[in-house]
Amino acid sequence: MRTVKTGVTRRSVLAGIGAGAAATLVAPKMALADKAATDEAIAKLAGGAKVQEGKVKIQLPQIAENGNTVPFTVSVDSPMTEASHVKAIHVMAEGNPSPQVASFTFTPTGKATVSMRLRLGKTQDVRAIALMSDGSVWEAKQEVKVTIGGCGG
Repeated sequence: MRTVKTGVTRRSVLAGIGAGAAATLVAPKMALADKAATDEAIAKLAGGAKVQEGKVKIQLPQIAENGNTVPFTVSVDSPMTEASHVKAIHVMAEGNPSPQVASFTFTPTGKATVSMRLRLGKTQDVRAIALMSDGSVWEAKQEVKVTIGGCGG
């Protein structure tokens, strides 16, 4: 019987595991969005239109003890008629890896209101952007303080 050597030794396996662990430690962390990245994303959504304040109302807790599930509601003052309605609402979080958290589209019926939960990794501003059928763009924002186990964060 002939013995075949594969070249895989315990030493080479341990060296590979060590190299993988070292690469994980020195790899850069995922960059978070910031106000500039969020402003850029909003400008792109707005398509050159001036972003105005008013019409949009955002409701969030001022302090979130658990950043994994932060409830929010966004509503826009609009008649929701064919001539004047909300086309879309975009929710942005300045400190998340990607600033755009959620997007909702609307037809000219019903109410322009959305509610859900979002995930926030740290204290940051949450912004709601409404794109209207007449081309105007409206915004509201609110800071949410995310605590970690009630100890601040």
